[in-house]
Amino acid sequence: MYKLGLKLWSINTDYYYDEAIRLYNDGVFDYIELYVVPDTLDRLDKWKNLDIPFIIHCPHFMHGFNMAKVEKKESNLAIYKQVKQFADELNAEYIIFHGGIDGNIEETARQLASFKEPRALIENKPFVALPNTMGGNFCRGYNIDEIKKVMEAAKCGFCLDIGHAICAANSQNKEIYRYSEDFMILKPKMFHLTDNEDITSPYDTHLHLGTGTLDLDKIKKILPADARITLETVKNSKTNLDDFVEDAKCVKN
Repeated sequence: MYKLGLKLWSINTDYYYDEAIRLYNDGVFDYIELYVVPDTLDRLDKWKNLDIPFIIHCPHFMHGFNMAKVEKKESNLAIYKQVKQFADELNAEYIIFHGGIDGNIEETARQLASFKEPRALIENKPFVALPNTMGGNFCRGYNIDEIKKVMEAAKCGFCLDIGHAICAANSQNKEIYRYSEDFMILKPKMFHLTDNEDITSPYDTHLHLGTGTLDLDKIKKILPADARITLETVKNSKTNLDDFVEDAKCVKN
């Protein structure tokens, strides 16, 4: 049976917090994947009050964390130390990292290895960054070779983002479901899942499941029966998580 994760940010200690408690008690999801916004350690104690399993997601380039660039090494380390404190105090099983924007994958591998983080998972990315929002052009970790290079250097695991794999396949004119399945050779520890407005696009849109053009049945044939899946779909409301409930039903059914 799948284990489903709710994606929240460390700043979500207001409207989504009580909703998360309610839905966890109702058995809608099995863990929280918490994206750590830098400089939010003041929110940590509130998250510690929850009797819910956690996985941590390190900030990415939009919050100043970019392991692909050597000039970011010092600031990356400072951010990682905050992330580590969240992971330590919440007893998180994994910490998920993005490979970065532009730069080079060798630098990504060096920096992640320098953290000596046994809980680290590297996440695959699209080939091209979202225009005008990502502060760069090309994502690091878009194919098996780049992900494998990081895994070997940092001795870390892998998180397979299905939507990102499909976007990367489109950039390279490869068959999207085969490209996603090929990543299974890296034995992913967990998965990210969303729908996409245009399944032929190099850009992901994080739509609710069943509202885009993703063939979810084909994806389910790729996923292990006990897959741990974080649903990274958009949140339409600031007062409830009803749309997440529907996404969870879509996966379970």
